[in-house]
Amino acid sequence: MSSHHFVKEQQEPAVFILNTAGISFDAVSPLLEWVPTVLVAQECVDVVLSWGIKIDVILATTEFQRTNFHLLEEQYPVRFLTVSQSDPLEEGIHFLLASQHKGVHLVGFDPINLECLHSKIALLDLTILDEEWKYYPVKEGKFKKWFATSEIRILAKENQPLELSNSNGQLLFPIQYLTQIDLPEGISEFSSPDIFWIGERVMS
Repeated sequence: MSSHHFVKEQQEPAVFILNTAGISFDAVSPLLEWVPTVLVAQECVDVVLSWGIKIDVILATTEFQRTNFHLLEEQYPVRFLTVSQSDPLEEGIHFLLASQHKGVHLVGFDPINLECLHSKIALLDLTILDEEWKYYPVKEGKFKKWFATSEIRILAKENQPLELSNSNGQLLFPIQYLTQIDLPEGISEFSSPDIFWIGERVMS
């Protein structure tokens, strides 16, 4: 089955680049393996093009579109998606849902704004790449995974309780927005009454 088939069926998570500050091409490159749909906010276009990435959709104001009309020909078949404000997230998510995408990697999304994504979690499989960290949500309240010896991050509402169990024992504590935890090698189990996010370091 070709990668082109995956793209046509929208089975591969899209890549939505919102900010390139602190992001390297090496961090983004693994997300492009199956030629996903690539959405880019207008502020990031020059950097993304310098990485040699083929852009499918540019989320841009009408003014940007007028002054960068040449991109439609130079990057064909790129298309513009008009945004009326500086934050293109809502328009981009709406586009992905309308085009029947099942998931998206949000590149350069600030984890401090995670709660605004909670209404989207039921609609799309979301992951976030911010600097050298990749975050993914735990929707059902319980999660179990094998980890190498590493440091992870847990993000959730302030003081949301989290129970952690692994070879170091069992621990129950309130999350202080962003909590960093050292994990031993092996299975770790997490439990919390509401949505929380786990961050793993992807770049050293």
